[in-house]
Amino acid sequence: MNNTRFATALHILTLLAHGEEEWMSSDWIAGSINVNPVVVRKELAVLIQAGLVISKKGKEGGSALAKSSSDITLDQIYLAVKNSDVLGKRNTHTNPKCPIGKDINSKLDGLFATVDHSVLNELKGKTLSSFVEEFH
Repeated sequence: MNNTRFATALHILTLLAHGEEEWMSSDWIAGSINVNPVVVRKELAVLIQAGLVISKKGKEGGSALAKSSSDITLDQIYLAVKNSDVLGKRNTHTNPKCPIGKDINSKLDGLFATVDHSVLNELKGKTLSSFVEEFH
C-alpha cells in the first residue's frame, strides 16, 4: 500500500480513542492531521462501514469509536483501508512474447501474498489501545 490511508486511519482512530468520552468533528480531526476535512470524512466513511467508528450529525455531532479501543486491532484497520498490496500493483500489460513478461505476474502473486500475509500477522496482535498508550 503505497499511500497514507493506513496512517490517516490510525491517526483518526488514535484521536478518537484518546478522547473516548467526546464526539470529534471532522474539522478538528483534519486540523490534527493537517489535511483537508474532506479527506477525513472519506476515511471516516470507510471506518464506519468497517464497524470501527460511529457518527452523529448536528451541532453536538461528530465521530466516536464504535467499540472499545482494546477491541480494535491494527490488522482490522489495515484491512478496512487497504486498496492494494503492500508491494504495490503489478504491470498489467507485459509482453506475452517475452519469456519473463509472460509469466512475471503469476510469479509475483506468490511474493505479494507472502508479504501481505506477513504485514497482517505483524499487525494482528496489536490493539489500538496499546498504540494509544505510546502517547502517554
